[in-house]
Amino acid sequence: MPHKIGFVVVSSSGHEDGFSARELMIHAPTVSGWRSPRFCQFPQEIVLQMVERCRIRKLQLLAHQYMISSKIEFYISESLPEYFAPYQAERFRRLGYVSLCDNEKTGCKARELKSVYVDAVGQFLKLIFHQNHANKYNIYNQVALVAINIIGDPADFSDESNTASREKLIDHYLGHNSEDPALEGTYTRRSDYISPLDDLAFDMYQDPEVAQIIRKLDERKREAVQKERYDYAKKLKQAIADLQKVGERLGRYEVEKRCAVEKEDYDLAKEKKQQMEQYRAEVYEQLELHSLLDAELMRRPLDLPLRPLARSGSPRHQKPMPSLPQLEERGTENQFAEPFLQEKPSSYSLTISPQHSAVDQLLPATDPHPKINAESLPYDERPLPAIRKHHGEAVVEPEMSDADISDARRGGLSGEPEPLTEKALREASSAIDVLGETLVAGAYSKTWSYREDALLALYKKLMEMPVGTPKEDLKNTLRASIFLIRRAIKDIVTSVFQASLKLLKMIITQYIPKHKLSKLETAHCVERTIPVLLTRTGDSSARLRVTAANFIQEMALFKEVKSLQIIPSYLVQPLKTNSSVHLAMSQMGLLARLLKDLGTGSSGFTIDNVMKFSVSSLEHRVYEVRETAVRIILDMYRQHQASILEYLPPDDSNTRKNILYKTIFEGFAKIDGRPTDAEMRARRKAATEEAEKQKKEEIKALQGQLAALKDIQAEVQEKESDAVKPKNQDIQGGKAAPAEALGIPDEHYLNNLCIFCGERSESFTEEGLDLHYWKHCLMLTRCDHCKQVVEISSLTEHLLTECDKKDGFGKCYRCSEAVFKEELPRHIKNKECNPAKPEKLANRCPLCHENFSPGEEAWKAHLMGPAGCTMNLRKTHILQKAPALQPGKSSAVAASGPSGSKAGSKIPTPKGGLSKSSSRTHARR
Repeated sequence: MPHKIGFVVVSSSGHEDGFSARELMIHAPTVSGWRSPRFCQFPQEIVLQMVERCRIRKLQLLAHQYMISSKIEFYISESLPEYFAPYQAERFRRLGYVSLCDNEKTGCKARELKSVYVDAVGQFLKLIFHQNHANKYNIYNQVALVAINIIGDPADFSDESNTASREKLIDHYLGHNSEDPALEGTYTRRSDYISPLDDLAFDMYQDPEVAQIIRKLDERKREAVQKERYDYAKKLKQAIADLQKVGERLGRYEVEKRCAVEKEDYDLAKEKKQQMEQYRAEVYEQLELHSLLDAELMRRPLDLPLRPLARSGSPRHQKPMPSLPQLEERGTENQFAEPFLQEKPSSYSLTISPQHSAVDQLLPATDPHPKINAESLPYDERPLPAIRKHHGEAVVEPEMSDADISDARRGGLSGEPEPLTEKALREASSAIDVLGETLVAGAYSKTWSYREDALLALYKKLMEMPVGTPKEDLKNTLRASIFLIRRAIKDIVTSVFQASLKLLKMIITQYIPKHKLSKLETAHCVERTIPVLLTRTGDSSARLRVTAANFIQEMALFKEVKSLQIIPSYLVQPLKTNSSVHLAMSQMGLLARLLKDLGTGSSGFTIDNVMKFSVSSLEHRVYEVRETAVRIILDMYRQHQASILEYLPPDDSNTRKNILYKTIFEGFAKIDGRPTDAEMRARRKAATEEAEKQKKEEIKALQGQLAALKDIQAEVQEKESDAVKPKNQDIQGGKAAPAEALGIPDEHYLNNLCIFCGERSESFTEEGLDLHYWKHCLMLTRCDHCKQVVEISSLTEHLLTECDKKDGFGKCYRCSEAVFKEELPRHIKNKECNPAKPEKLANRCPLCHENFSPGEEAWKAHLMGPAGCTMNLRKTHILQKAPALQPGKSSAVAASGPSGSKAGSKIPTPKGGLSKSSSRTHARR
């Protein structure tokens, strides 16, 4: 019989860190599998070696949800002596390939399980992965494989044909046909039968430790069948079925614990761990109780010690012990209890009344301890039934009839749901009057299958209602149905929940239009169900959350519901501070999706309610909620532009300290096509670098001109010394004309000269000029805020654009001067400043705030002249000194030089440095 084949990974062409191909050797709910390297070369290759030479019957591949290979090829080989050598590739024989779906229909959220039936013999299997499917999630162009399962049997199994022929002979004698569809999926001792326990889906959803126990119990069940111990085999079958539910639940807890660890929610992780340990201990305690927990079944010791079993005759000392569900009936004349998971009679038994579900916890009437009300708990959270020791009660093993077994197949109950309690009768009295007690009893049953059947029966009843039915009967039936739907939406069982959604959709889209009921009935359906549906979007189960959210979105787009504008009004309700994280995230996600589908026209969404909700959500404690709120605000700005700004604080430096508002305003700038702050800073930096580069090039050019002038002056002096004679000097009675009279500049004309005020002094060495600029030059001043030396003519520009405190200044539109932003409103309101004239008509002094004649030379007269600026504090000190040069000559000398520019020499930067604006202003001169 084909079974699961173990394997090891021999080699792989590469892998991403933490996702080695050796992960494929483990099958468990939390495995991550293999991933190719980022931006890898295709094809990628993995070679597996099976534990023995075998005949492969079936291959199962579990693909990743978005790292999906377009095609996977399979090769097989008998041996691989030097598998790393490229020339050994011809040893593999190609079996074929499979194509994988691109997963676009599911939004790359589901994993594809691919099963391939083959018939090939070998010991080495090679998988070749081709180019990946492109999608928005797979940004590194990777391929991945979560798990692979090999099913086959040993290739040297000699008596396989004899076994097959013997089984065919038995089937022929019994009149069975192996192709009979009635026998499909059953164990008919076929040689090609594959156990469900060997399927990949079993391992990927089961806790590994429980899966191992299930396999051991399955072996015991087969041995019991061979020995014709059918009662024991039946009990083992029931135990296996119950343990499968236990393993799935533990596997789900393990996945939730792993997710909590990844999110660093260690409180939740600890809670899940304790929940797993407690649940596992209770189950193992029952296994030990029935002599099923031994060294053969266990791979590791228990995490928690089992509670000791009280075996005294008095039930007073006994504690309720969780048990696995047991199929058992109690007759009207005689009562019997069937031993659970064991063959020999035991003093422990499980008694289940037809009035209760197989998962209810029952305590004997003589037990003085308080009982646990299991009925009030959700279905999946109820404890397992307790097995009690009944003092003095002999237990016999009865034979159950076929009718009893058929009645017991639905959770150990009879064919009818249990009667309604008095509370349920009062609560559902109106629905019972319309739909009947039988249907409502099924909807209220503790057995989920009855609840699902009741909803399906109601679905069929509504679909078959004739068109001519009176309106009043139709309305009563609809309201009774909505009552049951509202209850079923809260159901924790997925199938019941989905059945309620199916019924609700049919009522809105088919039942109401078919019978031409009014919009009031549609509004009743939506208003009664939407609050409960929104609550389910915060469920702990991701599957239920997604289902509920998708249905709400779908229902909002129904033409019958869209015009009512009910659902949008629920989605813009402010988030409660104590609401769950999942609920807040689901509400924000629904709002974002429906805004794109419905817009803010006549849909129930308005600019006001959407913006108020989104702005309040920016303060939510969950990052995903805040991020979605930012995305909604940006989408609203694309549509409505300036009207959105009314709901946001002003765009200033204080607001931008909040990273969310900074992101929002930068997003607005991108939408408008304006540069963001980062782009503006980059532009300013580039402009500054370009200006520095041009300045260095100008200085370099001027230095070259100076060198040329020096050469010309040397040549002229040499010619004059040769041509001029002392005789000519005596006759003419005069001296040779100076070089300045001939228009030849002196090579030292810039030495000892201030290029700003034109003053010349022998003390103006490099250090002397630094001191002059720093303290005495009438054309310069020190900025009181950054201590930088700047030209007085460019002081206003410096304060607004270059100063370290530039953010604190604003420009007055009347006088064009820099004023503190705190004082700017009062400054403008009082109108005390002297209005400035256009730059072509007059200059504006930032010291005395007066207008004077335009031009560069007018600045020198205003700042240095005795009748000029009265607020230049350096003027008094300078006027007390006798100027080394007359003003006319100073001006002439300052104006002379190559290209008529004063920037021919480098300007030293004393202490705080000379402002860049000074250099630029000088260059313009």
